[in-house]
Amino acid sequence: MEGTLFPNRPVLPAPAPAPKSTQQPSKFKPTFLPPQSPPPPPPSFQLDSLLQHLQHLSSVPITTPTLTLVPLSEDNSIHFNNPLHSKHPSLASGPVVDQDRVHDAKFGFLSDKGKLLLNSIVGSPLHELNGFFNSVEFELLEVDFLSLLKALDLSGNWERALLLFEWGWLHFGSEQNLRLDNQVVELMIRILGRESQHSIASKLFDLIPVEQYSLDVRAYTTVLHAYARTGKHKRAIELFGKMNEFGLGPTLVTYNVMLDVYGKMGRSWSRILELLDEMRSKGLEFDEFTCSTVISACGREGMLDEARKFFAELKLKGYKPGTVTYNSMLQVFGKAGVYTEALSILKEMEDNNCPADSVTYNELAATYVRAGFLDQGKAVIDTMTSKGVMPNAITYTTVIDAYGKAGREDEALRLFSQMKDLGCAPNVYTYNSVLAMLGKKSRTEDVIKVLSEMKLSGCAPNRATWNTMLAVCSEEGKHSYVNRVLREMKNCGFEPDKDTFNTLISAYARCGSEVDSAKMYGEMIKAGFTPCVTTYNSLLNALARLGNWKAAESVIIDMRSKGFKPNETSYSLLLHCYSKAGNVKGIEAIEKEIYEGHVFPSWILLRTLVLSNHKCRHVKGMERAFDQLQKYGYKPDLVVINSMLSMFSRNKMFSKAHEMMHFIHENGLQPNLFTYNCLMDLYVREDECWKAEEILKGIQNSGPEPDAVSYNTVIKGFCRKGLMQEAIRVLSEMTTKGIQPTVVSYNTFLSGYAGMQLFDEAIEVIRFMIEHNCRPNELTYKIVVDGYCKAGKHEQAMDFVSKIKEIDISFDDRSVKRLDSCIRERMGSVL
Repeated sequence: MEGTLFPNRPVLPAPAPAPKSTQQPSKFKPTFLPPQSPPPPPPSFQLDSLLQHLQHLSSVPITTPTLTLVPLSEDNSIHFNNPLHSKHPSLASGPVVDQDRVHDAKFGFLSDKGKLLLNSIVGSPLHELNGFFNSVEFELLEVDFLSLLKALDLSGNWERALLLFEWGWLHFGSEQNLRLDNQVVELMIRILGRESQHSIASKLFDLIPVEQYSLDVRAYTTVLHAYARTGKHKRAIELFGKMNEFGLGPTLVTYNVMLDVYGKMGRSWSRILELLDEMRSKGLEFDEFTCSTVISACGREGMLDEARKFFAELKLKGYKPGTVTYNSMLQVFGKAGVYTEALSILKEMEDNNCPADSVTYNELAATYVRAGFLDQGKAVIDTMTSKGVMPNAITYTTVIDAYGKAGREDEALRLFSQMKDLGCAPNVYTYNSVLAMLGKKSRTEDVIKVLSEMKLSGCAPNRATWNTMLAVCSEEGKHSYVNRVLREMKNCGFEPDKDTFNTLISAYARCGSEVDSAKMYGEMIKAGFTPCVTTYNSLLNALARLGNWKAAESVIIDMRSKGFKPNETSYSLLLHCYSKAGNVKGIEAIEKEIYEGHVFPSWILLRTLVLSNHKCRHVKGMERAFDQLQKYGYKPDLVVINSMLSMFSRNKMFSKAHEMMHFIHENGLQPNLFTYNCLMDLYVREDECWKAEEILKGIQNSGPEPDAVSYNTVIKGFCRKGLMQEAIRVLSEMTTKGIQPTVVSYNTFLSGYAGMQLFDEAIEVIRFMIEHNCRPNELTYKIVVDGYCKAGKHEQAMDFVSKIKEIDISFDDRSVKRLDSCIRERMGSVL
């Protein structure tokens, strides 16, 4: 049967006919090899080595010495003004760079003194510029400040322009406001916006009161965009309100930026609708950015119905969606794993002759992998190539990340190599996904190789890389690791952002330090970051590890009271909380919300329902969730199938267990060791011990390496049938393979001997255990005691217990008393 189930992996021989049970029980004398040296422990996370490489490879982000705008001390000013001590080029020292560059026609608006200043600024190292500005303060007072900034911008020196602007604000702008007028501020805003220096712009204009300058709507919109990109949503809303007070009419671009602000902030659907009405009332026509931004906002909040309604209304009013809008709809359905609707969007694009681009296919790949169709997601790469659309780093990263999270590291690494071989350069997010995957497996040497490769390719680690390291170095009892990584991250110039704090909340929880998790939440608030759904999910993650479902429920209530909508991750973590605590009623409550349509039944959520019910050994709940997975067209992964197989086998639901085995075969899944162990257990429970051994032989020859569970399962099968010699043979084979028997192995033999009332042999097994350094546990002795009691031999049972300390001096007295009480209870029930 097995040979037909798995014709390609591995091919198992047809089971030999089971011999008749005529063998006589013999003494327990297995061929026992001396214990081998213990296998090397799993590789530990070599933090010292990793941090050393990460520190060396990290590029400190571009910051400027005066970004905090702290005035220099008087001593420094005096020092820099002294030409005898100044190391900076002065106006009289002659040009440092090619004069032709300064006298180019495009710099004709500069005075001669301005050209000399430009020449000197361009020729000075960045870190020495502040001192140079101090040394030529009077010259800077006389020159046209705006023209000098323009010239620095034209010459491609935006960093120097920023330094000059900051220095000017410190010296002239904060009090006298002589040199930094509206035009200067507008120019600086335009420069930073063009260079996409959103972080610098948001910090700069938090300190410089931009509202005090009479700027045009374009400049204010640029600052709003910087705030939107850096997550400073409240600051953006305040500035937008100020614009209205100033009588500045927002443009379409301004409204689009604010739609983006509200969409990213969350809990703002009503405000988004108000902005859309406001735009209509002013006669502003929606463009692709408007539509895609609104739809993306729905996607972030999991509001599929709202996205469908908005999209349908757009088309009813004659709007013809473009590729960007369609891509946003794909993203909405992709995040929920609703691949059927995503495919219908793709077909609609084709019908409307709307060309699919790389973003379209990237979203399609993401949709497949979120629905559990990893191989179909990978196949999108071939589809793109055939359509003449080149896969990019995002395409590969999406699939690599999915394979890594599914535990299919080898396939992920093969795709990573294929990506590079085909000339597609990985970006920092690709590397971060690979680092996360390798870090979770403690493959430190490989992590270091990837970091080195990043540097060689010119892709320096960023804040997200450090966030990744914070996540992967966290494990039980290792909160000091997290502390060190955080400290070194700051030393390398990467200040924690909102994602860092969210990562830290989860990381400390994994380390078992709930106090530190709570502390990070407080630090996040203190740093000015507003909690979001991800933050709440990080808190839920901490509680899920404890099984504290009451606290988790209060987190969900708090989310809702603050206008946040729990997403699939929130509900999944709550399910994990319930399952950890064995709270079946809690699981059923969420199940009801899903099945009644109040919560969208995503692949992740239904998969979690299967696993949560499995943990609680709730068969009906598992079956319902599995049926829903199939109803929605999702693909159950091997973890789900193995869970179903295990549960059916444990409950002797043999026909359904065999259905699961056929399901694996029909869906082209690759069985793993857990699958084969479940199959062996199934045969053992069906009293087919010889078939179980055939499976064991099959994987010994051409499958995953058997483990102690594999051998113990077959041993259990023979012991149940009273075939003790066969069981001893398998135990001998087990030790020959270098796998040391466990207490479970010996207890299985004890159950067999005790069930056959062969108590001398059972006691011999116990002596053998002690001789071979396998300490018996209380269950070991209870198995023998139960055997005596079932046979009505209570006196012999009492005698056995009284002599335990002679056999096993390490056995504790309290356990002896419990066994004695157990016998007396049995005797009383008989009487």
